[in-house]
Amino acid sequence: MHKNSSPGDITAVFGRLVEESLPGRRGEKAWRALLQAHATLMRRLDTDLREDTGLRLADFGVLAQLAGAGGELRMTELAARTLLSRSGLTRRVARLVDEGLVRRANAAGDGRGVLVALTEAGVARLTETMPVHLQGVSKLFVERLDEQELAVLETALRKVIVDCTFG
Repeated sequence: MHKNSSPGDITAVFGRLVEESLPGRRGEKAWRALLQAHATLMRRLDTDLREDTGLRLADFGVLAQLAGAGGELRMTELAARTLLSRSGLTRRVARLVDEGLVRRANAAGDGRGVLVALTEAGVARLTETMPVHLQGVSKLFVERLDEQELAVLETALRKVIVDCTFG
């Protein structure tokens, strides 16, 4: 904060910027609720999974993405699917390799491409943690919404994804 500005001045400036950028502040509360819900759910799911299984949510996400893709993916595709930076994914995969849950290999026919694949231990770890994670998703998210709310939320979020991806 600028040393000559009071908290009220800053609040007024930011309020004006929001009003100019979101006329009538349309969508502001929904946007803030989405961000807060996402952060709260991810933090709680990570804590619960770690306490119950010893596996971090981001590690679970890597294993689940690999399983959903048939057991292996190129690093670039895995980074896109897990929403991790390439450097963050590289460090995470290195830890998972050290734990014996995945293995890395050069992609056939492409010296630069790297494949990440689940090991038998990774499949076993995922099998152990999947029910714990999905019970958390059910308890913290699904059970709190009725069928209509779930359908509306899914439709709205899919529209945003498509518009952001192809718009």
